Amino acid sequence: MAFRPKRALAVFWKDFLDLRKNVGLLVSMMVLPAVMVLVPIGVVWTYVRTPDHADLRSVALFYDPTLPLGASAARFLIDKTLTDWFGMFLVMPVFVPILIASQSVAGEKERRTLEPLLASPVTAAELVTGKSLAALVPSVAITWTAFVLFCVGVDIVAWPLVKMPLMPNALWTFGVFVIAPLFAFFGNGVAVLISARVSEARMAQQLSALVVLPIVGMVGGQVAGVLKAGFGYYLLQGAVVLVLDALLLWASIRLLDRERLVSRWG
Repeated sequence: MAFRPKRALAVFWKDFLDLRKNVGLLVSMMVLPAVMVLVPIGVVWTYVRTPDHADLRSVALFYDPTLPLGASAARFLIDKTLTDWFGMFLVMPVFVPILIASQSVAGEKERRTLEPLLASPVTAAELVTGKSLAALVPSVAITWTAFVLFCVGVDIVAWPLVKMPLMPNALWTFGVFVIAPLFAFFGNGVAVLISARVSEARMAQQLSALVVLPIVGMVGGQVAGVLKAGFGYYLLQGAVVLVLDALLLWASIRLLDRERLVSRWG
């Protein structure tokens, strides 16, 4: 059966309207972006507040023993914080679509609203496209909005020390507008796959959320000085996730086949 964009958009619009009615889910979606914006701003503020503190230089030398004597340790740590935090920021575009996609697939089974959808002539590709858009559009919009607030906040608190805007820089701009959507697609794909196999939205969210652990682990490696993040490091992450996205899309279309779901959940 041919792919018809109108049917995919109808699925997207139905899920989008359902999302607007779910106040608890909307609140949950706002908590993580708030943390992702406020925490690094607070860290930068502490460096700006006491730029000459002796401990700052000790910490800076831990990360870069070749740091020149006259270089500002506070400025070095601010730059490192901004580079490392992008890895943590990527948790947001992964986690937010997990919240939405888990509700739009497994949640439909709980509410007994999936059967009428499966009775319609929508194909598996249209179903995946519509439900993915319903998770990806809000997630990417939230990520980009959080990025703007993050840039404004960092520039305001860092201005007394650096006397120039630090954000947005090339890494963050490329990462937020290119890599972050790839991570959002990855989170959505994982949630769709798991939702197709479990019966409860909460279980789907809990299992899907485990995919953020490697990301957090890599950020931990950066903070510990084991991994050195940079443009090439994040570009490699994006390339790996792009391949995973293609595999997840293929698997999602197979698992969300209408006849397969009807036989499993009917």
